[in-house]
Amino acid sequence: MACSRQSAVPAWMLLVSLALPCAASVAAELTISAAPGALVRWSVPGTKRCGMHARSWESLQETCYYPIDLEQKPGRIRVSRQGQGRTEFAHISVESHDYGTEEVELSDIPQAHPSSEDLRRNAREGVLLNKAFGRKEGPATFTLPLGPPAKPLPAGKSFGVKRIYNGKPAAQLHTGIDYPTPVGSPLLAVADGTVVVAQDLFFPGNAVIIDHGNGLFSMYFHLAEITVKTGQQLVKGERVGTVGSTGRSTGPHLFFGVRWHNSRIDPQFLLKDPARIPAIGP
Repeated sequence: MACSRQSAVPAWMLLVSLALPCAASVAAELTISAAPGALVRWSVPGTKRCGMHARSWESLQETCYYPIDLEQKPGRIRVSRQGQGRTEFAHISVESHDYGTEEVELSDIPQAHPSSEDLRRNAREGVLLNKAFGRKEGPATFTLPLGPPAKPLPAGKSFGVKRIYNGKPAAQLHTGIDYPTPVGSPLLAVADGTVVVAQDLFFPGNAVIIDHGNGLFSMYFHLAEITVKTGQQLVKGERVGTVGSTGRSTGPHLFFGVRWHNSRIDPQFLLKDPARIPAIGP
């Protein structure tokens, strides 16, 4: 689909370290290392609420999941876990990670050389997306792992890479995974949820975004056809559209992304056994 060069290791395959800080004042607070775009869990029986970045949310089956945004700067983040007794704290040490670079040659499409009106349209769509992602967090309508967005689901690539389109760097890192699914293949809701976006967008092309509660959103871009409507309630495995090559695309494929508690993370963390997610504590 695209001419690319990439050699970096995905975040979900990175080794993480867990240690007790030396300072006596935080001697009981564990520290785990993780890359931007990764996910960390803290599983303790009786866990009810989780906290990070001045945000608080309900635990998922007595487990706290802490998503690290793809563009989170290196440094330490303090996280919390509240159960039956006192609140406990730990730290996530965010380490820099290079996901690599891809050079992509676009054909003569509007997205290769957007006009002023195209950019104004994209800005309006950005406001729309921010409003969708800013919805009040409802109860989780999902469990982990999520279902596959397509069956079969081929190996994906490109999460976190720096894209260079026709010699010009993209404005942001690549926030999802590209799956080389055949054109026309059905795309499936990875969990129950509510459709919050179902329309043509300038860069993503035909797009569907689903709110799964607990701050989790799934995103499907470049669709040939959208088969759902905004506000529609979906069940896991329900068809949302078909694979295409709309928007800024070099060929038929699925862009699949997730956003959890306003953090863009590698979807592979949520598609695999949650026991493989790096954990704080034993």
